[in-house]
Amino acid sequence: MAAIPQTRSILTVIVVLAVQFCIGQKSCIIWSSIGPVIKRGSSFKVYCKFNFNSNLNCKRNMYVGNACKPHQQFNSTTLYLIVENITEDRTYSCQFMCGAFDPCGLDIATGYPPDIPENISCIQKVVNVEVGVVVCTWNRGRDTYLTNTSELWVRTTSGNHTDGPMNYTGSSKGSDWLLASFNVSSSVQVISVEVHAHNQLGSVKSTTSIFTLNDIVMPSPPALAQAQCSSRACEIKLGQSLSTQHLEIQYRIEQQAWMNYTESGGKMNSENVRSVSSLEPYRLYFFRARAKFRVGLWSDWSKSISNWTQEEAPGQELDAWFAESSSELNSTTVYWKKLSDSNARGKIVGYVVNVRNPETGSDSTNIISADARQAPVRSCASCRVELFAQNSKGLSPPAVIPIFHKTAHPPRDVRVMADNRSVTIYWRKPETALLPTGYLVEWYPQRQQLEDLKWVRLGRNESHAVITGTSEIKPFECYEGSVYAFYESSVGRARFMGVSTLESAPTGSPSLQELVEGDKVTVTWMEVPRGQCGGCISKYTIYIKNNSTHSYHRLASERTYTIVDLPSASYSLWMTAWTAQGEGPRGEVVKFFIQQKSQVDHLLVWIFISLIVLVVLCQIPPVQHRLCMLFNSFKLDVVPDPANSKWARECAEEKQGRMNLQLQLSDSSLLEDEPVVADVEEMPEESSINFTQGGVAIDASSRLLQPSLTPLTEPAAPPYTQTTYIKSFSHDSDNSGHTYSSEDTNMTFDYISSHEPGNGIEDEENEEVEGECMEVLDFLPSRNVFMDPLAFGGKLTLDAVKINCSDFWENG
Repeated sequence: MAAIPQTRSILTVIVVLAVQFCIGQKSCIIWSSIGPVIKRGSSFKVYCKFNFNSNLNCKRNMYVGNACKPHQQFNSTTLYLIVENITEDRTYSCQFMCGAFDPCGLDIATGYPPDIPENISCIQKVVNVEVGVVVCTWNRGRDTYLTNTSELWVRTTSGNHTDGPMNYTGSSKGSDWLLASFNVSSSVQVISVEVHAHNQLGSVKSTTSIFTLNDIVMPSPPALAQAQCSSRACEIKLGQSLSTQHLEIQYRIEQQAWMNYTESGGKMNSENVRSVSSLEPYRLYFFRARAKFRVGLWSDWSKSISNWTQEEAPGQELDAWFAESSSELNSTTVYWKKLSDSNARGKIVGYVVNVRNPETGSDSTNIISADARQAPVRSCASCRVELFAQNSKGLSPPAVIPIFHKTAHPPRDVRVMADNRSVTIYWRKPETALLPTGYLVEWYPQRQQLEDLKWVRLGRNESHAVITGTSEIKPFECYEGSVYAFYESSVGRARFMGVSTLESAPTGSPSLQELVEGDKVTVTWMEVPRGQCGGCISKYTIYIKNNSTHSYHRLASERTYTIVDLPSASYSLWMTAWTAQGEGPRGEVVKFFIQQKSQVDHLLVWIFISLIVLVVLCQIPPVQHRLCMLFNSFKLDVVPDPANSKWARECAEEKQGRMNLQLQLSDSSLLEDEPVVADVEEMPEESSINFTQGGVAIDASSRLLQPSLTPLTEPAAPPYTQTTYIKSFSHDSDNSGHTYSSEDTNMTFDYISSHEPGNGIEDEENEEVEGECMEVLDFLPSRNVFMDPLAFGGKLTLDAVKINCSDFWENG
């Protein structure tokens, strides 16, 4: 029986759900405890009442947006959700989870009630003499985040009569400002206004503001025609609907502030034209104007117009400087800065460089493009270099470049202070009674003067210069420069170097080359690339490694170094660079080998030294004699000459007749033809060797054979005889009857006997031994090369010397 009621309840629920589904009825109702529009920051409750109680065992949920939120139960059919400090618009909903029922929802709008309107102001814009338009503006206050309505309530007073109030809806002028406008007749003198504002959270109204129309009357803005300009003034034509008593004109150069040009300063003609003067040449000017009645307010500014003033010739010389080339004589690069717009007075179309030579009276002129900031110049010691800027109206005053100048006292105690952003150069005045006319500070990256020269000119009373900005001095760059003191006709210079704003360890390394010579290696290197220095290089380090590593620190200005006394081995070599912040990375490693010295080299050196010593000793006669005796002790016995044998003498007697005939023929040929010239070897004077043949004495020590000797002359006895015969050398000639085949081989050797009374065989042998000893030493100098002058003999003719050959036959 208990199962029957339970079954009945389930059937009831099914029937009810089916009915609700068929008729589309919602399953719940939702509402807020304080309404659908709520002030931000408020707390409230959201209720949801379902059409079924909880006995149906169906789940019921409450949502904020799409998120299910925990809720509380008010009774069997109603749930509620507590909301605290709401700050934005939200959507709340409830849903019955049994069956396909639509959820119920509520949109909550949040915001603020309107603020009281403030800063109410009104102006009257006069359209014509009868009607004016009054425009009032006010500040509505903060944003309410709701839909607001603002109305301007107006009352007008004409004499003793007051009309109104009339309300006008305000419109938005900006985020915080509203405005409303209405027409008034010329008879209205006073108006009173107040603003009413309201939204769904409340309503407010402002205090009443009273305005006298004469105080707020404003004319319409003037209408400006196109300006007509000269180089120093512009004329502006004005148009106005009503006559006004005051006019104000403003002008400005582009991107600069407006400047006033009041009516009293302008000139007005019958066509209502204003002339604005004191302008600068070749500048784009903008103009605007406003007007005012005798009473009331200034009108709004008119629309601006613009135009260029015309050009004039440049009014100031260029700021120019120079740098001399260290590689080319009389070559100078001239630099200049761009003129300011006010000094250029027009568009610069080019530059003119003029070099005047007063000695020759010649001028050299070069035209440089307008984009250039430097130009090479060929100059001389007495030349005058002038630089001009040129526009369409003419040339600027000349800038004289003091390329060649007299030196004077330089600035003293130049010092540099650098931080991360700027560099300050200090100096003291030169030690001279004559004060400088001015100073100039130049600076440039190290060894880059011609590529990136910068400078600044200073007055005579200045004692320091501040350089700032990355365009003037770059970080992680090393700079050097000079401070110049100018006088009337001379200049003094003091240099500074090693300046950097920011520094780091080098990111690059020097490139090197090695040259090995014996036991030493010469290292030559190039400086670190400019962008990898990290500042000013303070030193270089050379590393050489064999079994151990050795380092050599060199100055930043050095580019070569020689490492000596290296043992024979294989070596590795590399370099690094340093700044004040540390050492850079290791460069390319170069390998080389030192070879051991050869024993042959030592032997050749000793042989060469020994030969030098021997040559020097051979200049001493006693030493020569000792050496001769030494050589003789090693020689073999002397072989007798076959020409002195008995057989040779008998053969000579048999052929005596034929030989005499040949001698006669030879003598006759010598008489007919030119004398035959023969080379005669001259012997040293010290030898004093005399040869005799057929009664003719031949002194080998004489420098020139005496042609006055005859066969009848008896020679003096020689101190010793070198040999028992002499060799006669003669070349075959065309008259000799012999065939000439070669200059080297066709030479005859005749042995001429020289037997004198009293000469024995033993004496001949001794003389031959001694002569051969001298031949052995022929490779040694026969004179004292340090004392005696060298002499070379001449020619000897057969006419001057004749050899008597009769001894051949007599001995036979």
